[in-house]
Amino acid sequence: MKTLIRWLINSLGVIVIAEILPGVEIKSFFTAMAVALVLSILNLIVKPILIVLTLPITILSLGIFLLIINALIIQLASSIVPNFMVSSLWTALIYSLLLSVMQSFLQGLFETDQQDHEH
Repeated sequence: MKTLIRWLINSLGVIVIAEILPGVEIKSFFTAMAVALVLSILNLIVKPILIVLTLPITILSLGIFLLIINALIIQLASSIVPNFMVSSLWTALIYSLLLSVMQSFLQGLFETDQQDHEH
């Protein structure tokens, strides 16, 4: 149940950020759900490989290169999921930053709400 709720929260974040950020287009909430799922899979499988391959650059940049990796993951998702378009790498970078902030906020809200109901 918790996984389903996180997926829906991530889907909500995906579509809200797409609505406010020029250069990102998502056709429907179902597309947002697909994007959230694909991003989860890419972050689980592809991102660790990219991190290992770019470790020297990441160390030299003090971790800032991880932002580029996140943007590349967004770009890859846009090439996999139909009806999800990201106009540029810079847009993908901003999108990934905003999405991370929104997901943290929404998940924090959800966890706080869950804790309130438990006590």
